[in-house]
Amino acid sequence: MVGMHDNATSDFLETLKQKRPGLLKTFHEQLRESASVLDDRGWEKPLASGRVSVASQVGHLLEGTTILAAVYKDGVIIAGDRQATEGFQVGERRIQKVYEVDTYSAIAIAGVAGPCIEMAKLFQVQVEFYEKIEGTMLSLEGKANYLANMVRQNLPMAMQGLIVIPIFSGYDLKRKHGRIFKYDPAGGRYEEEDYYAIGSGGKDARSSLKKLYRSGMSRDELLNAVTEALWDAADEDLGTGGPDFLREIYPTIKVIDQTGISNVPDSEIKILYTELFEKLKQ
Repeated sequence: MVGMHDNATSDFLETLKQKRPGLLKTFHEQLRESASVLDDRGWEKPLASGRVSVASQVGHLLEGTTILAAVYKDGVIIAGDRQATEGFQVGERRIQKVYEVDTYSAIAIAGVAGPCIEMAKLFQVQVEFYEKIEGTMLSLEGKANYLANMVRQNLPMAMQGLIVIPIFSGYDLKRKHGRIFKYDPAGGRYEEEDYYAIGSGGKDARSSLKKLYRSGMSRDELLNAVTEALWDAADEDLGTGGPDFLREIYPTIKVIDQTGISNVPDSEIKILYTELFEKLKQ
């Protein structure tokens, strides 16, 4: 067992490399060890010599799509749809793309679902580990830098199609306002002042927010804009899931302000979409 006082670093991943390197098996390595692809009938077929072309398998892996974040006067809202695609079909209707990191921040992920979820959960542990070792809360800027390093380490996988593109948002306790950080596949970290969206429907969501967003919006005003932006993305992009009233599946939306992070309940999201559809019918 790894003891806290045995570590010379507060970096969780670096500690694993030193103490338990076997636990750092990458998603890529797991994919290789499975050593199977699908034949024409959709059945698994082992490859000769156990070699797997990662790029050839990407179409059979779940992919999460549209995520977004936007700043309002008291904080920031981060959201994502619930659908994941598998090639040209729906692979999962209830996938989680938005994860709470700590009391004042959250991460949303788009890309191949396996490494996306793995990175989100590792990031949660990384932040918690740092704060336990150092005995102090990591700044929002520090968390954003940690995530940039994790995205950078994923570059070899991204070059083979296993791409992970996150949005990191939180409430900055020092600056007293919400902040949004976006990333490129090489680990580049950039900050957006107002809003941002990425994924297959990201362009449509950004176009919607471009018309709806204005500085200083209230929580309720921005929630209306966010739900409409996700609907516009779902309406134009086949990979983005809209609200499903039959199955009671709605986008994940989290609000972060000076009191912490909270989930917008499905009941409230359902009302927002009901009102939106009534408005669109007029």
